[in-house]
Amino acid sequence: MEVILIFTLALLLAWPLGHYMTGVFSAGPHWSDKVFMPLENGIFKLLGVKSTQGMNWKSYGIAFLLSNLVLGIIAYLILLFQHVLPLNPNGIEGLSWDLALHTAVSFLTNTNQQHYSGQAQLTYLSQGFLIVTLQFVTPAMALAVCVAVLRGILGGRNADDAGEGEERDLGNYYQDTVRAVLRVMLPLAAVVAVALSSQGVPASYSASPTVPVLEQGQSLTEQTIPLGPVSAMVAIKQLGTNGGGWFGPNSSNPQENPTPVSNAIQTIALVLVPMAVVFMAGGMVRRRGFTLLSLSVMGFLSLLFIALAVYSEQQPNAAFTGLAQQAGNMEGKEVRLGTDVSALWATFTTQTSNGSVNAMHDSLNPLAGLVTRSGMLINGIWGGIGCGFVNFLVYVWLAVFIAGLMIGRTPEFFGRKLEKREISWLGVLLVLPSAVILTFTAITVTFPSLTGNSNPGLHGISQVFYEYTSAFANNGSGFEGLGDNTPWWNLTCVVVLILGRYLPLVIPLLIAGSLAKKRRVPTTAGTLPLFNPTFAVTLVTVILVVNFLSFLPSMVLGPIGEALELSQQSAVLAGQ
Repeated sequence: MEVILIFTLALLLAWPLGHYMTGVFSAGPHWSDKVFMPLENGIFKLLGVKSTQGMNWKSYGIAFLLSNLVLGIIAYLILLFQHVLPLNPNGIEGLSWDLALHTAVSFLTNTNQQHYSGQAQLTYLSQGFLIVTLQFVTPAMALAVCVAVLRGILGGRNADDAGEGEERDLGNYYQDTVRAVLRVMLPLAAVVAVALSSQGVPASYSASPTVPVLEQGQSLTEQTIPLGPVSAMVAIKQLGTNGGGWFGPNSSNPQENPTPVSNAIQTIALVLVPMAVVFMAGGMVRRRGFTLLSLSVMGFLSLLFIALAVYSEQQPNAAFTGLAQQAGNMEGKEVRLGTDVSALWATFTTQTSNGSVNAMHDSLNPLAGLVTRSGMLINGIWGGIGCGFVNFLVYVWLAVFIAGLMIGRTPEFFGRKLEKREISWLGVLLVLPSAVILTFTAITVTFPSLTGNSNPGLHGISQVFYEYTSAFANNGSGFEGLGDNTPWWNLTCVVVLILGRYLPLVIPLLIAGSLAKKRRVPTTAGTLPLFNPTFAVTLVTVILVVNFLSFLPSMVLGPIGEALELSQQSAVLAGQ
């Protein structure tokens, strides 16, 4: 019941938020202009940019990449020299060069993959200023690109004036990004931060207090309790599909997630904006059917994965067969939360690019482990803010192409033909995940000195595969127990993070720019209908088949093989 309630509340809240976002990013005036326009104009003057100047896809993409480069350099330097910067009452040292690079790129790419323990290795400046700032700005950047892509598939803002083949205005990157931060992310984060503080999540810049332990022992007499502006960071880490956390164990830590209410708030927050983007997209393209198609496909896959994960974690852990009373798999979970909401969180956090956890994914039963990594591989069920819906559009374009071939027509999307150039780039996006993830996984498991995994056999392979999948999907969760704070892991993950972030955003922007310049073909009786159950089934099939064929061998060497091994062990133990 709690799982259904949380899912329903998230969907109901996403509906009005999506309509609000449609107004924010539309060309016409909006009631929020009166509140935010003066502040936005001041920021544009400070940055020295012309917010009203339109950009084609190339200018938009270059602005996106350059702004990321500048932010990345600043982030790296702060993390490297945090020990000599202010707001360091606990005397924390700077990060090593490779860990600082990985951490900077991880948060820059909206991944928040952590090879460090937040409360122990980052200062208040690094956590409360740098990390939180990136958690606001990086999802806003991807949302801006998504908005530009949606404008492109309709021909751009100058579609009525530009001729065929002329460059199209996809909006202004800086204006879209600033609006996403000020008008969407900041107000939402303020509300959620206050709600979490009311549940006991810390919000303080005081030094960590040291208190005596309740049970005095010979070696341990006192304990340091980490504090900080935790509620503000947790609010945006969830809303921005950022993940990570103030504390190393993320939201399984009772300070970061103290009550059932805080758990429900955080669970809804991590999927709220990605759901709202679906409603926003339908509003921006002025097609209600597109919203219904997107919701039906994403909703079906989301509920299917949730059901499988919840069922999996309600089953006993095979490792305890014959040793304890058979119940749900409570290994790696908080007793106060239980199996169902832990499985829901694990599914939502990997369907989006969030990656935060309230239970340890390394301890999930094999089926739930398969569900979490499948959500990341698809990377288009809700997905990260902006980038998730862009990935979904890639699947839609691919399904349109395949369906067009099946009925013998040139594929068309919103009246514009998908031709050789667009399909070639779609092919790049199709093979990119398997090429990157499988290559780095194979190299790493070949050399045990590089691997650093804590489990032998098939589960050890899953640990490595999951880490690179998480990096490519800009997710950030992990099968913990992996010794990943090494130069090999930090540097290879940096490469995967960059490839998994920028190519899947820039290439669809290119495709949208290409489509925008084409002449719109009138709808006829022979036009492929997109907004009906037949195409929805086709789209679901394409999503599942593409990922199944690409990663079937890794599934067999991972969770499928592990499940078979555990079943055999359980049968042997049960027979003794």
